[in-house]
Amino acid sequence: MAGALKMTVTVMLVMLAAISLYYAEASTTDEFVHNTITSHKIVIFSKSYCPYCRRAKAVFKELKQEPHVVELDERDDGSKIQDIMVNIVGRRTVPQVFINGKHLGGSDGKSILVSEKILLKPMRVENWQSF
Repeated sequence: MAGALKMTVTVMLVMLAAISLYYAEASTTDEFVHNTITSHKIVIFSKSYCPYCRRAKAVFKELKQEPHVVELDERDDGSKIQDIMVNIVGRRTVPQVFINGKHLGGSDGKSILVSEKILLKPMRVENWQSF
């Protein structure tokens, strides 16, 4: 009886430790995402093989702007970052572009139109406060 109780307590402690570790990692990843968005003028959450992501990066290259790019497929926590994106922007898809801490969009039609408008009528990224 004492052995079974000891085993039950041990299993519960291991489960509690695993849950605590999971939430600590999630919190750290969440902090990384928020710090990245607020610490850089332009941020693109991307995947290196994604054609839409390549286009988003090319838009800023044409504007002679250098975004901070987070390649999710090259990170161990890439999937967790996509989960966090759901809470921030409502979707897991890439690219997700932030300018001055504000979400510009992803690869949907509106974002593409905004990008094309920017290319046709160049403006300074610092002035993109309406997004």
